[in-house]
Amino acid sequence: MTKQYLKPVALAVSLALSLTACGKSEQAAAPAPAPATSTPAKSASAAPAAASTTATADASKSIFDISELDPNIPACQDFNGFVNSKWIAANPIPNDQTRWGAFNILNEASLKTQHDIVDDASKNADSAKAGSIEQKIGWLYRSGMDEATIEKNGFEPLKPKLDEIAGLKSNTDVADFIIKRYAEGDGQVFQFGTGGDFKHADMQIGFANEAGLGLPTKDYYTKPDYKAIRDAYVAYIAKSLELTGVSEADAKKQADDVLKFETQLAAASLTPVEERDTKNEYHFVSIEDADKVTPHFSWEKFFDAQGVKIDKGFSLSQPKFFAQFDKMLASTPVSQWQAYLRFHAIDDASPYLSKNFQDNKFAFYGTTLAGQPQQRPRWKRVLGAVNGGMGEALGQLYVAKEFTPEAKQRAEELVTNIRNALKARIENLDWMSAETKAKAIDKWNNFLPKIGYPDKWRDWSGLDIKPDNYYANVEAANKFNYDYDIAHIGKPTDRKEWGMTPQTVNAYYNPSDNTINFPAAILQPPFFDAKADDAINYGGIGAVIGHESSHGFDDQGAQFDGDGNQNDWWTAADKTQFQARTGKLVDQFDSYAPIKDKPDLHVNGKLTLGENIADLGGLNVAYDALQTALKANPAEAAQKIDGYTEDQRFFLNWARVWRGSTREKAAELMINTDPHAPAGLRAMGAPSNMPAFASAFQCKAGDTMVRPADKQVKIW
Repeated sequence: MTKQYLKPVALAVSLALSLTACGKSEQAAAPAPAPATSTPAKSASAAPAAASTTATADASKSIFDISELDPNIPACQDFNGFVNSKWIAANPIPNDQTRWGAFNILNEASLKTQHDIVDDASKNADSAKAGSIEQKIGWLYRSGMDEATIEKNGFEPLKPKLDEIAGLKSNTDVADFIIKRYAEGDGQVFQFGTGGDFKHADMQIGFANEAGLGLPTKDYYTKPDYKAIRDAYVAYIAKSLELTGVSEADAKKQADDVLKFETQLAAASLTPVEERDTKNEYHFVSIEDADKVTPHFSWEKFFDAQGVKIDKGFSLSQPKFFAQFDKMLASTPVSQWQAYLRFHAIDDASPYLSKNFQDNKFAFYGTTLAGQPQQRPRWKRVLGAVNGGMGEALGQLYVAKEFTPEAKQRAEELVTNIRNALKARIENLDWMSAETKAKAIDKWNNFLPKIGYPDKWRDWSGLDIKPDNYYANVEAANKFNYDYDIAHIGKPTDRKEWGMTPQTVNAYYNPSDNTINFPAAILQPPFFDAKADDAINYGGIGAVIGHESSHGFDDQGAQFDGDGNQNDWWTAADKTQFQARTGKLVDQFDSYAPIKDKPDLHVNGKLTLGENIADLGGLNVAYDALQTALKANPAEAAQKIDGYTEDQRFFLNWARVWRGSTREKAAELMINTDPHAPAGLRAMGAPSNMPAFASAFQCKAGDTMVRPADKQVKIW
């Protein structure tokens, strides 16, 4: 029910995967809002490149707790173990989590602050200014916490939609139903949203993308390894149908039909690696040409119903998928379409219905797929719906409470220093021609950093929220956000819009508008600490800034120019060099098999390539920026804190950022679906390619953390 309307749909890349379980969460994940925007960054001269961003730390006071280090594990053999193993052993994964580590702890702190905000808003909503965001957030949260009313209603709120599905008589009715539901903010089968045109990034167009599957990837529908998961999925579908009054026998038949239906869709769907290929993310067509791909689904009718005007065309991003969708519209029995639509209507609505629906969904997506023993507390699940429906509005209240102008200024200084270090690295590359360097610097010049929160907040005046109807409120928010998104079609791209809320513990780069974005919630320890020495901050938030900046030059970002257009700005020789270097990084991560009980399950180096390039580039850039800062502050450069040099503390904090553990089922799921490598490997993967790390810890050739010269990766 709560859909992800992305903008652009598959392109923006973030530091870490969403903190909810992989697959469908037991609560609706917050949709990524259309990339909204923030202020232009200060020019490179706004802060001196060599400036230290923190006061010199008091050497007697530890910001990094060295008692957490394990002296029994050599840093040069297992750096993640040396830094994090003691902490991991002392901090088991809570029962309502699939992972536990630095990101999760910071996320929990953000959730606590958000909880205080929504709880206060709920208590004061009736007396709040009519139509204010405080009132709407308060009513939305209150309605979700009203378990008595939700239990009393059961699945009654869903009955009109189920009745509509039951009334479908023909395949034309099915197509019309999909169009109508989309116009109501309830998309099915495929995904539709807006984003910058890959060839004219200054304008926003529509993107239609494949979707419609309930299992994580296409492999889960066919590979023998996942038969048990398929069986559990069929049982989950059947139980979902039974909860709405379908007989056990009929529910089993319909569940089998749904699996067969999705298996056909999956056959025409992309693998996770293929999804990262930009040629599979953009396929511009006119409405007439789109109708040739789907003669049984009218795009003209679709756009008329959405109330948007399409000029020259839109991106029908995966024609093979949409051809299969059309084939199924023409040939699949209506009864099978009804089973599919009925199940997904129930599945989407389950987080907002009575407890039996919520428990049923969690049992499959939370426990069977991800190994999570118990659901999160209700307040966290409802808070997830508030973030999904009114995330930026909640962010406005979060920023007022948590994020100071001083914090933003310090972050801007760090961004300037890191960006200057990236520019210097590009200029000094020994493998890139002057011609390509000039284009890379042009892209660097056009970066737009955005810090903390948008300069201009969204207007929520058109959203009607009631104090006592959770399901209706979520539906209203879905439609409001969908309408907000598609209203961008045909409009100029606004680089100052944001694609993450301020309260999100993450960061991202968007190649289609060439922006780097750092929400307020990540600008806290262990990433950023105003009391810490420079090494800690450059190894934390500095590396994050470098990571997002390096995404502009990863295997995807390098295909886009400084204006956000997909444009080959490389000489042939430089591109060959780039691919050879990134190929070594693919090989490095292909060799990792991080799950002890599954030695044959390896990380996918191609799937994780973009993030691994960004980690390596970002850490190198942040290290260079630290050296510049230390030259300006020789006293800090010479000191040791808790017996560790600034270079050592830089790498120690990098590893601390990635500390954590993951349940085995969730770890397997992430390896199959996540473009990020497992966190423990990220703590070691980039440093093992850096001579600066070997020097800092006096590592020798042959040590695990020192990759052989012929395999060492240097890109940016």
